Amino acid sequence: MLLLLTQWLAELYPERLGFLRVFQYLTLRALLAAMTALLIGIGFGPLVIRKLAELKIGQPIREYGVAAHMVKSGTPTMGGVLILLGIAVSTLLWFDWANRFVWIVMIVTFGFGAIGWVDDWRKVVRKDPEGMRSREKYFWQSVIGLVAALYLAFSVSETSAMRVIELFMRWVGSGFSNDLPPKADLIVPFFKTISYPLGVFGFIALTYVVIVGASNAVNLTDGLDGLAIMPVVMVGASLGVFAYVTGSAVYSRYLLFPYIPGAGELLVFTSAMAGAGLAFLWFNAHPAEVFMGDVGALALGGALGTIAVITRQEIVLAVMGGVFVVEALSVMAQVAWFKYTKKRFGVGRRIFLMAPLHHHFEKSGWKETQVVIRFWIITMLLCLLGLATLKLR
Repeated sequence: MLLLLTQWLAELYPERLGFLRVFQYLTLRALLAAMTALLIGIGFGPLVIRKLAELKIGQPIREYGVAAHMVKSGTPTMGGVLILLGIAVSTLLWFDWANRFVWIVMIVTFGFGAIGWVDDWRKVVRKDPEGMRSREKYFWQSVIGLVAALYLAFSVSETSAMRVIELFMRWVGSGFSNDLPPKADLIVPFFKTISYPLGVFGFIALTYVVIVGASNAVNLTDGLDGLAIMPVVMVGASLGVFAYVTGSAVYSRYLLFPYIPGAGELLVFTSAMAGAGLAFLWFNAHPAEVFMGDVGALALGGALGTIAVITRQEIVLAVMGGVFVVEALSVMAQVAWFKYTKKRFGVGRRIFLMAPLHHHFEKSGWKETQVVIRFWIITMLLCLLGLATLKLR
């Protein structure tokens, strides 16, 4: 919004207000978006926390969980609304409203946030321990994920919304042929020329798995003070670098990345997400004053997945978000092994002391802050590895 305003003023009064053209620089707007989100989060944080406490929206703690967590019972949850507030306001202020990629990321982010909000509300306010039923939750996640996947299948290969519609109509007219331009191929990191054509249906399937999988993986990771939010900030910021490269004709050609016009504007969104995340960490650091809840975790995970698809960095997302991946796999392995052993031996057995994985380490004797900081360090190293793929190809 401010970009349009400054452009209009600079054109209207070129001699007196020509300096406003500086806001056309993407990097400046990204920095301002991060600062705006950070200030909004820190400024409104106490008010949001106080309001959540007044509404008695407190986090329930499982009795069979880690004993040390019982002191957290009643801590305000659904603090993810603070993150989403910072992202929404700062992004709307500083990004180019004509950019289709930011809009689709916003739709996915707030769509998944709405699912998380309903789930949290039922758990905390209605005192329903199951919250939103798994089938219902996955149904709505699937609806949003598939709609986004269908749109992105044609959007990443074209330069404007009209061209996207034209490509879609050609696809329908061709009898749903399975071909897509090379920009939609699956890129293998660390190799210059290796990529795999996905086709329309392959692209949709992969995009669905990435978006829904990333959303749930972040949600499973959100179990300790500050554990999920800092990796989200680091991975999101790293994806912002990839967005800037793929959205630049010069850098993408030099680094042998597909040029996707408009993808660079996602840097504003990732910067806003980083600023809002750091502001939330101010209140979520141990001992946490507020938890993000599903409303924040599902939304942020969906955002990371969508950005990775647009920038064609699905594999790199799995590398940089390795903590999220391992956390999700630990739950899947624990459940699968328990069911298998119960069916075969009559008694369910466990691989880990408790899943997700961070609880296993707690049960093994690590302090909560040790688990959190070590997972942060691992994520930092993985993000550096992911960023190395920019040049090591």
